[in-house]
Amino acid sequence: MSVDIATVRRVARLSRLAVSDDEAEAMRSELNAILVFVEQLSEVDVGGVEPMTSVMPMAMRKREDIVTDGHKAADLVANAPASDAHFFMVPKVVE
Repeated sequence: MSVDIATVRRVARLSRLAVSDDEAEAMRSELNAILVFVEQLSEVDVGGVEPMTSVMPMAMRKREDIVTDGHKAADLVANAPASDAHFFMVPKVVE
């Protein structure tokens, strides 16, 4: 895949970049080099390679998935004009 000047100008416009003619040509060659590198990456055989989160082997630190109310119910309604059993009380608006 090769990038032409029109594509460079479109990408620059979408990126809100002001690009001169000389800069557009330089950007075209840089984008083409990036695309060549990406194509090389697709040729790498990664079969049998496990996904990893870090280059250093380590165990993931996990916490128990326990559902709680956060123990903040009283704090949440502390500044409410009116509350009842940790619920906000509001005036009736629909008859």
